[in-house]
Amino acid sequence: MPRPSFAPALLAPRHWPAWLGVGMIWLIARLPYRWLMGLGRLLGALIRRVPSRRRVVAEANVALCFPGLDAGERAALVDAHLTDIGLMLVEFALGWMGSDRAIERIPTCIEGLEHLEAARAQGQGVLLVGGHFSHLELCARLISRRIPIAGMYRRMDSAVFEWTVLRARLHYAAAMFEKDDIRGTVKYLRGGGTVWYAPDQDMRSKDSVFVPFFGVPAATITATHHLARMGQAQVIPFFHQRQAGGGYAMRLGAPLPMGGDAAADTALVNASIEQMVRAAPAQYLWVHKRFKTRPPGAPEIYG
Repeated sequence: MPRPSFAPALLAPRHWPAWLGVGMIWLIARLPYRWLMGLGRLLGALIRRVPSRRRVVAEANVALCFPGLDAGERAALVDAHLTDIGLMLVEFALGWMGSDRAIERIPTCIEGLEHLEAARAQGQGVLLVGGHFSHLELCARLISRRIPIAGMYRRMDSAVFEWTVLRARLHYAAAMFEKDDIRGTVKYLRGGGTVWYAPDQDMRSKDSVFVPFFGVPAATITATHHLARMGQAQVIPFFHQRQAGGGYAMRLGAPLPMGGDAAADTALVNASIEQMVRAAPAQYLWVHKRFKTRPPGAPEIYG
């Protein structure tokens, strides 16, 4: 897939603030990895200390998903997560605009590639199903050094950031499909391609079902089931976690036993993502309103 060409209209004065933001991201991505992580922790400490709606949402999600924790343990998890948001900001910068040399220096461990190779040997495409963790963009770039992958994404509101980020992603991704480009994604899967996909957000879509996530009914899109069926693809869980000593551990799990029922398959995917979250709960995106859509008659979660 070719990288997008530059449109002169992007130089209009109304886009200058966005270009300033792009320039700041580029400068941050030039920092050495250890300095970058230090900056992320500093940003996270500031985010943690400033009262915001993000904290309220994270507190509601953590209380709902971890009822066994006491008040102090829940507060500690929320604090750790808000600190992690700072790391997420710099990891996005590094994933988008870090040099190839900088990416090569990041300690990385990848396990389970044999599951992908087995699917390829059978001539099947693969949906790498993961969750919205703070380091998802960086880990997508890291694993792309070992295997060719494509991604699905949502178009950005800013034309400057849309051009910049799509161009950056196509530096390492084999292709990028907009979230509604089902035909293109299916064709790519049928050709034996590998697509990274994260179906764990409340998309408020009519093609959603309520299936458990941490024991709570969560509106979840059934797209994983449909893409796997139409693309004749295997669904392989993609775990990734930031290590305490630096670097990232990634693992491809065994293919999920997807069947013919959309709700059952979607529940299976949610269970897999829940397993990933339990392994590194502070690194999951708790500030997202995962339970905003509620079953009929159920009380609101976020007020």
